[in-house]
Amino acid sequence: MTTTEKERTGAVMVAGHARNVGTRLMQGGTVVALVLLVVFFFAMRPDVFLTFTNVRNILYQVSILAIIAGAQTLVMVVGDFDLSVAATSALSGAVAASLMLQGVPVMPAIAIALFVGLLIGMINGALVAFLNLSAFVATLATMTSVIGLAFLVTQGTTLFNLPPEFNALGQGRFLEIPLPVFIAIAISAVLWFILRYTTLGRRWYAIGGNAEVSRLSGVNVKRARFLAFSAAGLVAAIGGVLLAARLGSASAIQGEDNLMFSVAAVFLGMTIVRSGAANIVGTMVGVAIIGVMSNGLNILGVNAYVQQVVTGIIIIAAVTLSSFKNRER
Repeated sequence: MTTTEKERTGAVMVAGHARNVGTRLMQGGTVVALVLLVVFFFAMRPDVFLTFTNVRNILYQVSILAIIAGAQTLVMVVGDFDLSVAATSALSGAVAASLMLQGVPVMPAIAIALFVGLLIGMINGALVAFLNLSAFVATLATMTSVIGLAFLVTQGTTLFNLPPEFNALGQGRFLEIPLPVFIAIAISAVLWFILRYTTLGRRWYAIGGNAEVSRLSGVNVKRARFLAFSAAGLVAAIGGVLLAARLGSASAIQGEDNLMFSVAAVFLGMTIVRSGAANIVGTMVGVAIIGVMSNGLNILGVNAYVQQVVTGIIIIAAVTLSSFKNRER
């Protein structure tokens, strides 16, 4: 081998090593970002940030977002998008509150509210899977209609004076930890199990990878996409009911920021796995980043408008990293 050939071989090896290092950094970048945020805010406010009370507050604050982000993850696994998850959660909470104020017992009211969320998800699924509408257009239209329905249910006001046993779902504690935290963990675990170990979960991932190849392999793509949207509607409704219980009230615009935050969390999580696909574990890491950032900035007294700017930057960074992952695929 000549000197020139050796130099070329060495250059190729160096370039390959650099790409491998870059790939590993990109895969671990989201986790590293979370660790750096924790270290930064702890260094700024060591007397407050990592105390039990504040960590509990962070978990409490992100519990509902974790559920909504879980719903968004299901849809994004199959390569679609759902703009209506936050609106669905708001309507479900409003329906539960309205029924209880009319004298309906707590459990039947919750069941009806969850059915409303499931129904919205089924409508989204039918529009996208069976009528072949763009998920973006279909769920945008659904979101607009659902918000209008939420205003009709609440009559444009905030519903309050909800039954104490209902509020206890969102405000109660077990082992000094708020109940919504346990519920969010349980739902995330169920979704993780479905996506990782069930035939339906594997089909969802296959469709997200290549819908046409999945169809040719015998997968009923339309039914699988329909089920993904339906499940997302049901999970979003659970989040909405819990949010109403946590606040002790319900309104048509309750939790409207959860749409933006859920999308950011899913995109952040997509950078963790080699495939660049949506996944529950990554989504929860994304939720943690958003929760830590929001809590830390509040502790430091940062203006809320500045926080919005930072959130926007995080979304851009998440989408950019996700696009890099997709190019690698």
